[in-house]
Amino acid sequence: MRRPANTRSRSGSWRRALFSALVIGAIVIPLSAAARPEIPAPPPAALAPLTPATLDEAYVANRADAAEASRMAAADGDDRRAAVDRAMADPDRDFLAFDGRGSGQATEVFGDLAHADRVAVLVPGSDTTLDTYDRFRATALNLHRQLTRDAPNSRTAVVSWLGYATPRTVSTTVLTATRADQAAPRLRQFIRRLHTVTGGGAHITLVCHSYGTVVCGRAAPALTTPDLAVSDIALVGSPGTGADSVAGLHTRARVWAARGADDWVADVPHVSADLFGTTVGFGIDPMSPAFGAHVFAAGDGGHSDYFSPGSASLANLARIVLGDGSEVTHA
Repeated sequence: MRRPANTRSRSGSWRRALFSALVIGAIVIPLSAAARPEIPAPPPAALAPLTPATLDEAYVANRADAAEASRMAAADGDDRRAAVDRAMADPDRDFLAFDGRGSGQATEVFGDLAHADRVAVLVPGSDTTLDTYDRFRATALNLHRQLTRDAPNSRTAVVSWLGYATPRTVSTTVLTATRADQAAPRLRQFIRRLHTVTGGGAHITLVCHSYGTVVCGRAAPALTTPDLAVSDIALVGSPGTGADSVAGLHTRARVWAARGADDWVADVPHVSADLFGTTVGFGIDPMSPAFGAHVFAAGDGGHSDYFSPGSASLANLARIVLGDGSEVTHA
C-alpha cells in the first residue's frame, strides 16, 4: 500500500535533512569501518582453484569452516553469531566462500552452478553482514524460485555475493565510493572464477541493490573481456553509480534500472561533490533519461521490496536474467 502524498513529502524532507547531516559528517569525521567487536573465527578455508570438479570440495570445506566459526563464537559468548554460523554449516547449503571474522562475508549458491547457462549474481547494499545475512539470502531464494517457475526447464543458478565490507546506512562511508572501490576488484575476481566454473558459456547478470549499484558501477569497466563478461547489469534502488551515463560505465552489458514508487532513495539528492579531498555522492540518477539505462517497472514497493514474491520488480528481474528482455515491462 502506498503512503499518502503528504506522508511521503514529510519523509522526503526528513531524509534530505539526514543526507545533509551525513554530508557534514563526511567532511569532519574520518572515514572508518563500522564499529563491530572482533568475533573469533577461523581464517577462510584454503581451497583449490574453483572448477566444476572442485565445487563439492569447496562446499564441504566452507561448511566445516562455518561449523568451527559457530563453536568459536559460542565459546566467546556470542550466541547470535553462533546460531548464524551454525545455520550456514547445514549440509543442504552450498558456499563458495565463507569468512566468519568480524562482520563476516559469504557467497552462497542456489541451483546447479556447474551446469547453469544463466547465472544471477546479487550484490547487496549497506548493512549487509553475517548478522543480517538471512534477509539477503531471502532475496536470492525468491529470485531463484521465480526463475524456476518462469522457466522450469532452464539451467539457472543464483549467487548471493556478500564479498565485501558493506557500509552502514547511517554512516559517512555510505556517502562515498570508498567501500565500492575496495569491493570492485573482489567482484571482478569472482566473475572470473564463475566463468571458470561454468566453462565460460554462461550468461551472467549482475543484480545490484542500493549501495551495491555503486560497487557494480566501479566494477563495470573491466567486465568486458571473455573471462570477465557479464550480459546484463540491473540497478535497483540506486543512489547513483558514480558515472554520468551508461556510456560512462564503459561496459558492453545491457544496463537496466528500476525504483519502486515508495523507495526512499528517490529523496536522496543525486549529486556528486568534492569536499576537502573527499567525493561525496554518486551523481546522476540511473532512472534519468539522460543516464540511458533501460528503465523497467518495479511497482509500488519500497527500498527493501524489489525481491518480494509477486512484485513487478521480481518478475522483471527474472526476465532479465533469462534473457527475455522483450518481455520486461516498463515504468
